[in-house]
Amino acid sequence: MITIKSSREIEVMREACQLAAKTLHFCGQNLRIGMSTEDIDKLCHAYMINRGATAATLGYHGFPKSLCTSRNEVICHGIPSEEDILKDGDLINLDVTPLYRGFHGDTNATFLLGNVKPEHKKLVDVTQECMMRGISVCGPGARIGDIGAVIEEYAHDNGFSVVHEYCGHGIGRGFHEEPQITHFGKKGTGVEMRPGMTFTIEPMINLGKRHCKVLNDGWTVISKDKSWSAQFEHTILITEDGHEILTLFRPEEWKPEDAKL
Repeated sequence: MITIKSSREIEVMREACQLAAKTLHFCGQNLRIGMSTEDIDKLCHAYMINRGATAATLGYHGFPKSLCTSRNEVICHGIPSEEDILKDGDLINLDVTPLYRGFHGDTNATFLLGNVKPEHKKLVDVTQECMMRGISVCGPGARIGDIGAVIEEYAHDNGFSVVHEYCGHGIGRGFHEEPQITHFGKKGTGVEMRPGMTFTIEPMINLGKRHCKVLNDGWTVISKDKSWSAQFEHTILITEDGHEILTLFRPEEWKPEDAKL
């Protein structure tokens, strides 16, 4: 069942999503070659807790950490670890979801570390543009299929593939709500968007083929051909006349205290 948020619920969603945006920015600013993904997890956890939120991923269906850290060929759901060390030339996706005042804010981004190969930088740039193009078609009366259609077209035009098995989702009081937002599809199909709907758009784009597999830990998803992958995510709201990106980072609202744990 798709939930339509009230004006009061939307205001709290904005707060949760802005906390998500600040958490992601804080973690990204503190990335260093040589640190472990466990180090990132500790920073993320402390940042959210110190601002009155909890980490929605921690304990979610048994997930053991406060964010997902997906590096290079890991598509999504990477588990932070002391053994997973950031290296020069890496791509690392950080996926954060604070639960604040009963509502979730969900966002992620792929960061480049040091001397990244041109093809990997292009992958990141195209993936971010895929997300933004998907967002651009959202508004009252549009269809969910419109999102996937424009994402898939742009990814394929640039020689990349779109992961089919994992998708965006409705979000609010629940971490994962209806509708599902696939990142491939046909324009004019699927659920009609209505004001008050909130959902994520989070395309996963591979340098090689789209196929993936889950590792033995039950969470980590990698590309089958070990090609590198990138992902970006925003939570959006359908408004009366278009859409609002709830997790958009606003530099003008970044204060000195936001840069501290």
